[in-house]
Amino acid sequence: MRKPLAAAALAALLFASCAKSAPAEDARTEFVLGTVCTVRILSGGDGKALDDVFSRLRQIEDRMSANKDGTEIAAVNAAAGAAPVKVSPDTLFVVMKGLDYARLTGGAVDPTVGPLVKLWGIGTEAARVPAPAEIQAAKRLVDWRKVRVDEAARTVFLEQKGMALDLGSFAKGYAADEAKRILGEHKVKGAIVDLGGNVFAQGVKKDGTDWRVGVQDPATDRGEYLGIVSGKDITVTTAGVYERFFEVGGKRYHHILDPKTGAPAETGLLSVTLVTRSSTLADGLDTALFVLGREKGMALAATLPDIEVIMVDADRRVWLSPGAAKIFRMTGEGYKLAE
Repeated sequence: MRKPLAAAALAALLFASCAKSAPAEDARTEFVLGTVCTVRILSGGDGKALDDVFSRLRQIEDRMSANKDGTEIAAVNAAAGAAPVKVSPDTLFVVMKGLDYARLTGGAVDPTVGPLVKLWGIGTEAARVPAPAEIQAAKRLVDWRKVRVDEAARTVFLEQKGMALDLGSFAKGYAADEAKRILGEHKVKGAIVDLGGNVFAQGVKKDGTDWRVGVQDPATDRGEYLGIVSGKDITVTTAGVYERFFEVGGKRYHHILDPKTGAPAETGLLSVTLVTRSSTLADGLDTALFVLGREKGMALAATLPDIEVIMVDADRRVWLSPGAAKIFRMTGEGYKLAE
């Protein structure tokens, strides 16, 4: 939902020496969740595992996409300012997580960012630089505190007409966690789930060693690595300026919008990579840490358990959280580890 086909034809996070290629029947690639999704089963499981995973991914898209007619999110947005809308447990959970992360980050990530996303149109043929007055008008419709959730009735209500949810920073992480759950139910012991660059490496390789996941170099073409993350049962997600952007007058406008300014975040960062075990958490927070910037982002990450962070700034310095230094090996040329 956050990265379309053009941005995900090659994943932002690429596998590095993951394992020998899986048999054809144990790997599948489909366009779903607005991106190219690939699941490879390397060990264990049965023939129905991939069917069940992709069926679930399509179900999540059909419920949570803001860009398709007939979804629950489309219904919530259409009823903004008028009436609450009953949604599935899936959608309710992700909306509530989005509100939790908005609260945690002081609004650095906001599930009501839909009006700004539509205004800028980044990643579509309608991409443009809006006039200041347009940005100000859209900003007045972005406020996570105006979302009313009734857990008992399972409804979501946007208080102001014109407000719009966009779960692009949350739904794909939830989908990855659901894929993990389903693979586990099918007794899969080792697998790689790549949802348009949101990578989950389940279990271990057949030889018992760690998975190795390549982190995209944010300043070069896709396929060039900044470095390698190693681990077992890990999720690796990245928010970066290379994912979706357009250029006007020599200036790049990337898709990571700051809800407070209404424009692409300018924090001196090129990318933020999170390594953790929960894809929902990683997908929700990588964007927020990018918007917060290096100092505030690292400070917030330090308060959360089991999260490691790799940040790259415009001066090609690489900043690591304390634990990241143990699992990340830099391989990209022209970069240096920050002191």
